[in-house]
Amino acid sequence: MSSLALGVRQAQTTHLSPRLQKAVQLLQMPTAEFIQSVMTAMDENPFLEEDEAAAVPPGSMVLGDLPGWPAGPGTKSLHDAAGDGISMLEKEPATTTLHDHLHAQLRMLRLPDRVFLLCSLIVEELTDDGYLGCAVESICRDYGIETEATPDELQAALLHVQSLEPAGVGARDLQECLRLQLPAVDCPLQRALCEAVLEKAAQGSAPQALRQLSTRLDVPAHAVREALERLRHLDPHPGWRYGSQPVQYIVPDVIVHKTRGGWTTSLNEAVIPRVRVNRQYQQLMQPKPAPPAATESITEDETPGQPSRALAAQLAEARWTVRNVQQRFSTVLDVARAILRRQPHFLEYGPVGMRPLALKDVAEDVGVHVSTVSRVTNNKYLQTPFGLFELKYFFSRAMTTPAGHDSSPTAIRELVQEILAADNGLQPLSDVDIARQLERQGIRIARRTVTKYRQQLRIPPAEQRAALRS
Repeated sequence: MSSLALGVRQAQTTHLSPRLQKAVQLLQMPTAEFIQSVMTAMDENPFLEEDEAAAVPPGSMVLGDLPGWPAGPGTKSLHDAAGDGISMLEKEPATTTLHDHLHAQLRMLRLPDRVFLLCSLIVEELTDDGYLGCAVESICRDYGIETEATPDELQAALLHVQSLEPAGVGARDLQECLRLQLPAVDCPLQRALCEAVLEKAAQGSAPQALRQLSTRLDVPAHAVREALERLRHLDPHPGWRYGSQPVQYIVPDVIVHKTRGGWTTSLNEAVIPRVRVNRQYQQLMQPKPAPPAATESITEDETPGQPSRALAAQLAEARWTVRNVQQRFSTVLDVARAILRRQPHFLEYGPVGMRPLALKDVAEDVGVHVSTVSRVTNNKYLQTPFGLFELKYFFSRAMTTPAGHDSSPTAIRELVQEILAADNGLQPLSDVDIARQLERQGIRIARRTVTKYRQQLRIPPAEQRAALRS
């Protein structure tokens, strides 16, 4: 029988101070939410005020200053928009997001530390619909994990995530999403038929082949129809119920435009909160000589000629808020400039010119931690001549071509889209045909990879495109 004993051991743990935790939280906020947080702080802290006479910060501009961007209501700042009666920053309190819901379930599983870390990284890469938005093999590399996980470890972590609720999360495509929901089908025969139908759909089979399943599987036709109807009632977007938010306006944090000397990257002045510490109140907080009168009525928190501790804390909080605003946008600008230095061909050719890029590369250029770059690039947007892009859009793993060159999956996906956009024939190009065209351009990828990119672009297979044209 085991016995209980008391012991003493030393251990080192890392704890973030409340202020540092808040700084991390503010850094990863979307810009509109961050501005709302600053405006709330201005309402609650008497030492903060709006700096109406503030000059445009160095390295910033507004869209209306650019050629081709007309000045007008569309170029108002987020602060001015409230004067029109409808604030762009109004939003209801956030509900539980899909990521929060999944993280809470992971904590209840009591997994080993390394498995828990891998599962958490996979959850962070899930889209709002619940799909895995990247290759699971690249997660450790993208997040700068020194010890690479084995394929078995990654697969085991993915299975843990796919076992969470709602059913279907962690899927890499629609077929896998629906297949993960099939255990809820009670009838074994109907479940087997659903799996067979999904298998045919994954192979790109035409509807006629699906109707022949009853003959091939030796089951009644009505059973196949019931299986098809059951599949239609599965949820292709399992994460949509979580984190339902009002429509948010997307405004760029950083603007890049072409000048005579090249490309200029600047902050969007319209989204920078104009906040400062009230100088008059700050001067009143300066220590004064104690009066010669008796100090019998002085409380513990007060000293003659000294400000109260509560007011001193509010002044320190106000200074920290102003400093945090400056640091946040300075970091965003530094990261955006580092990204564009690493992606020079994007500025000339658009998404087709994208190169492979990892978070740790930009982190080394800027001199910050990989986690900081990850937070900065989420929900922060860059306005370019080719459109508005989230900063994390510019990161992708490398794919090596037969010629030995590294290519970005983003650029290859853009090429697939261009090939499909130019395909106007009566016989649409199949995924195999697209793979052959890419191979002629020096890019050799498998047919299933083309299928994955086509599905990400939400373009139907060749058979369905042919039916639409006929």
